[in-house]
Amino acid sequence: MSNETTKIPQATAKRLPLYYRFLKNLHSSGKQRVSSAELSEAVKVDSATIRRDFSYFGALGKKGYGYNVNYLLSFFRKTLDQDELTKVALIGVGNLGTAFLNYNFMKNNNTKITCAFDVDPGKVGTLIGDVPVFAMDDLEKHLNEEEISVVILTVPAQVAQLITDRLGNTNVKGILNFTPARLNVAKSIRVHHIDLAVELQSLVYFLKHYPNVDETEE
Repeated sequence: MSNETTKIPQATAKRLPLYYRFLKNLHSSGKQRVSSAELSEAVKVDSATIRRDFSYFGALGKKGYGYNVNYLLSFFRKTLDQDELTKVALIGVGNLGTAFLNYNFMKNNNTKITCAFDVDPGKVGTLIGDVPVFAMDDLEKHLNEEEISVVILTVPAQVAQLITDRLGNTNVKGILNFTPARLNVAKSIRVHHIDLAVELQSLVYFLKHYPNVDETEE
């Protein structure tokens, strides 16, 4: 993401890709204008929040007119660095990792998994979803050669920290962690934890205790 977004709230930054995806769909359908109410209905974020998010970037729309779809799409493409490809590595080619390789974020213009790593000799040297799988022993070598800055971690929890420690010898700056392990990293590395079991438990809890709430939280 460009420097323009470094001072905005993190909650706003997390919503920007959601706005961008919807705007791409609108553009494809030929729609020229969109109101904050229409955006709200589509992305399930209230109108006031959308207007506040957009206000951090200056005057993106006009009262009574709404937002110009082409302008917004161009603006967010630049803001999110959509014209610059970010190469991603996947570490751990199990069931979840294999699913990621086959999907490979095809709807995103700026992110692509270009290499994967595993300890299984039966997977090393193969292509999964057109992505080459390398031996874990060669992790640092390939990450540095391909100038990888982001990795997806889908390994067993017990080895997650050991592999993370090895990333200190590379140019990796971001980790999307799908393991239950809470990782210790240098200040130069940002980690986003996605624990599917925790998210599922949270969903079940909210269904039981807040059954009538029909609003998506920010």
